[in-house]
This record gives sequence, structure tokens and C-alpha cells, in this order.
Amino acid sequence: MRQLHTFGPVYDPSARILILGSFPSERSRKEGFYYGHPSNRFWAVLASILGRQKPETVVEKRMLLEEGIALWDVVKSCEITGSSDSSIKNVIVNDIGSLLGRSNIKTIFANGGTAFRLYRKYIQPITGMDIIRLPSTSPANAGYSLQRLIQAWSLIKTELEKNA
Repeated sequence: MRQLHTFGPVYDPSARILILGSFPSERSRKEGFYYGHPSNRFWAVLASILGRQKPETVVEKRMLLEEGIALWDVVKSCEITGSSDSSIKNVIVNDIGSLLGRSNIKTIFANGGTAFRLYRKYIQPITGMDIIRLPSTSPANAGYSLQRLIQAWSLIKTELEKNA
């Protein structure tokens, strides 16, 4: 069944880093915000690398803006079964180029392989900006412990310091 991404990016013009997911999970679509499933480790990883408490509410999750981080998904609409990235097909992408034009983003990171592949296929030819693949924070990526994710994702902190 075709699903539509019903919430926009989290960003402001001063953002220096963009983190792209693929498409919101069923739980995130229901909540209307990113990484809403309690088993997804995105917020725990980000809080750890930024030296903050793990945010619980949507308002607390907007702490990304204070750190210069924008958040969005590659896919605007698609056919998807449940929350499975591997089932995504018939993709229509978000206008990432427009977001880049309205911000100070210097580095783009992909949360997992699907976001990475879709960005490279559909968006990079338009924007010309490369993307750095990070391991997925999804619980489906059981091969990565929380500590291993934090280690890999610490590259974001390095980029923030470099682009300060």
C-alpha cells in the first residue's frame, strides 16, 4: 500500500549536518515524528555522542537544532509493507536539494544502507553532495550493539567540531 511521509524536516538555516533516514516506521508515522519506535536506538546514540540526556518527547528531540543537526528522510512516498526498508518500492523522493539551499549543511549522513542507496540513486545526481553511510540504528541491525553504534556515529561529533 502506498504511504505518504506526513511530517517535514527538522532543520533551521544554521544546520551544518543533515542525517537522512529512508522512510518513517509505522510507529513514527503514527506519532508524526522521527524514530518513534522505542527499540530504535537513534535517540540513545545521538544523546550519547552529543553528551546529552536521551530525549523522550518531540520537544526534547528538537535538541538536534541546538547542535546544528537537521533530520529528514529520503523518501516522500512509496509502497512499503509495515516498516520494512527492504519492501520499499515505487519511490518518490523528498526535495533534499531545496533543504540544502535553505541551510548551511556541509555534510550529509545516511542512517543505514537503504537511505544511503536511495540518496545516491535519486538525489546525489541533483545536489552533487556526497553522503556518508552510518550503520542503521534500527533494531533490525542486531549486528551492532549500542556501544558499537555510538562509536561509528561519533563521526557526527567530529564533523560538527570541524564545521563549527
